Formats: sequence, C-alpha cells, structure tokens
Amino acid sequence: LGYGSSAVVYSAVHIEHKKRVAVKIIDLDKFERNQIDSLRRETALMALSKHPHVLPVYGSFVHGSKLHIVTPYMAVGNSYISIGSCLDLLKLYYREGFDEVTIAAILKQALEGLTYLHKNGHIHRDVKAGNLLMDEDGLVMLADFGVSSSLMESGEKGVRKTFVGTPCWMAPEVMEQANYDYKADIWSFGITAIELATGQAPFAKYPPLKVLMLTLMNEPPALEDLTPQNKFSKVFKEMIASCLQKDPAERPSAEKLLLHPFFKQVKKPDWLAKNLIVNIPPIENR
Repeated sequence: LGYGSSAVVYSAVHIEHKKRVAVKIIDLDKFERNQIDSLRRETALMALSKHPHVLPVYGSFVHGSKLHIVTPYMAVGNSYISIGSCLDLLKLYYREGFDEVTIAAILKQALEGLTYLHKNGHIHRDVKAGNLLMDEDGLVMLADFGVSSSLMESGEKGVRKTFVGTPCWMAPEVMEQANYDYKADIWSFGITAIELATGQAPFAKYPPLKVLMLTLMNEPPALEDLTPQNKFSKVFKEMIASCLQKDPAERPSAEKLLLHPFFKQVKKPDWLAKNLIVNIPPIENR
C-alpha cells in the first residue's frame, strides 16, 4: 500500500476473522536496542487507544527481525476501499491545496483525535498530512501516533538524536532538543494546516539542516505570506498563527483550539465523502 522512511505497509487478510487489515512492517535491524524497546512500548500504548479519529492498532508481533503492526484497512462495509492519506490526495489530485471548508472538515476531525491523545497523556509527535488517513465515508483518523518518533529517540527523556526525513513539521523546542510536551503537536498541527492549504509544508523544498535553521531563526510561517491575499479567511489565518507561536506556552491546547471560530463552519465527515473524494479511485486502482 505504501512506503515510509522506515517501513513498508501491506494489505493483508486476518485468516481466522476473514478480515482485511493493513500491516506496517518495520525492519528492526536498522535501529538500536533502546530505540526498539521504545517502539514496542509506543505500539502497546497505541493498541489501548480507542477514539473514532485515532487509527486503532489491533496488535503487533515480531517475526525474524521485522516488527509487524496490524491496523484496520480503513474499509467501508465489505468493499475494503481505502482512500489513503490526505497527502496522497494532495499529491495526486489537489496539488495547489484544498479549499477552506474542506480543510476545516479535515482538521476538526484530526484535532478531536489529538485532544483525546493529549487528555490521556500521549503526544502524537508526527502530525502531518501523510498521517491523516481518510476512508470512503470521509472519516479522518490520526495514524502513526508515537511510532515515527520512537524510531528517532535516544534515552529516557525523549531527546532526539537523529532526524528522519525533513523536519518541516517539527516544533522549535523539539529541534533544540529541549524538553517538550503536547504543545509540540499544536505547532505541527499549524504547519499541517498550511500544508493542506498550499499543497506542501513551508520550507519543504530545502534540505533538513536548512529547514532547522530557517525555523529557529525566522519568524513563524504565516499563511498570508504563502497564498494570494483573499484566498483564505482572516479567521483561518488567525487560527494558524495561534498554533505557530515559538513559545509553547503561547499556543492553545487542542481542547481550547476546538473552540476557535474557524471550526464553526465545519461540515460532517459525509460532506467530505460527497464533495472531496466522490470520484477518486481507491488505492488499488491508482
């Protein structure tokens, strides 16, 4: 079904239950012992998470040197149709970004999932369009919670030793390897909002070290600087600006952000099904 920086995702069938599932397979030979232990702990936590906007984990197992993480296939009825991630939609069909009503519908669902994680003491640590999965009913789920970050961590305090891929979504305090909390997810959420609006994250064209330098030294990215003047509303720009405060204490919590006026315009998930993905073929047919 797809490839990540450290894993391959396959479609599979659970034989006993005759049910289609997705299996993410991670090669443990590429990682150090303490990284593997952290990954196993995070995967166990994911299996305990139960929320309509957090992708559930059915379980995990190790076979040889490969860790297998089993999740739903984002099926609809018995048709087993998966739309994929919001990043897939951007790359294939909406290269210039989505309209504001669509973005609000996607982000509200993601934010509800984030609120649930934060209330239960978890940080997602990898919020981006590629980790927002959508099914044929327009339901959006946060995926990869904890997994990607575990593969980048060293030690007990969660100080990252290496960066995997581009750190475009990473909060400044994470880049500085300072202690950070759930407010790091709020920064990533703001960057994701820009990504959905423009088709890519700010600084996406630069190599990782340049992204680090620009993020730490420049003013936070602003939607009004990246899009035509009247393309998006003032309230949308203000919502993003509230997330992209360099001081984490100045950012709203996920719960408070749900009350922002931007989300008053939100349509139900089936609106996305009828208006955004109605003519988009499932992954298997692309």
